[in-house]
Formats: sequence, structure tokens, C-alpha cells
Amino acid sequence: MISSTKQMSEALRAGGYRMTRQRRLVVEVLAQSHEHLDAEMVHHQAQARDPNISLATVYRTLALLKHAGLVEEHRLGEEHAHFEAAPETPHYHFTCLRCGRVIEFDAPQVAEAAQQLARQEGVEITDCHLFLSGYCARCRSQEGA
Repeated sequence: MISSTKQMSEALRAGGYRMTRQRRLVVEVLAQSHEHLDAEMVHHQAQARDPNISLATVYRTLALLKHAGLVEEHRLGEEHAHFEAAPETPHYHFTCLRCGRVIEFDAPQVAEAAQQLARQEGVEITDCHLFLSGYCARCRSQEGA
């Protein structure tokens, strides 16, 4: 994950963008969070630091950061997207259908399958998402109780 605001600022500048105060605030919220935040949650946390930041600014900033490859957008079984700072290595998501818990996991086999497809078919893979859903161990144990 691009871990620092400085690294993100440098990456934005390399892409021809400036790191404004509001963009920095959104980056800080995402970098400090250990959750997958939707735009409204990002806005709420950013507004706690700067009451003047608008939801529209948050949406525009998230779109820009996603376009620059600094933020990933995920659909985790809900109607709205969740965002997180882009990780350095790929990871995937499991979402519990009952409690909504999101579990991140690594799966090197997915990268191997993608590389095999690229070799066999001559395609260029630019993005890969694996989204699993079901019931977490906690919810499964409550079923039996």
C-alpha cells in the first residue's frame, strides 16, 4: 500500500495533478482507516477535520485517486462502493452475508491463473477482482446455538 501522504502526493504530481488540502485530507482518512469506507464514511471522517469539505469534493477526489491508481474501489455485496488505499500486493475479499464482515486474503493462485491466461490467449490483464461471499465462522457458529 502506498503508505504515506508524501508518496501519494508524489504519485499525483507525477500524473500531472496537485495535492490540494482537500485531496490530502481524503488520502489521510483512507490511509488511516483499517476498514473499507464508502464515500459517505470518508466524507463524515473528513468533515470531522474540515467542516467545509463537501460530499461532491470527496466523490471527485476518490475518482481522481482511483484514476491515478492510488485507491481501489470495491463492490462488497452492497449497492454502493467501498474504497481503500491501493495495496502493493493484490488481495481479495470475502463478505459475510449475515453480519457484513469483510475478510481480506491473499491468493497467489489467482495471479498464477491470470498469468497463465495471458500467456495462453495473448491478453493483457489490467485488473483482477475476486469477491467471495458466504457466512463467516462467527455467524455459522451462532446458527448452531
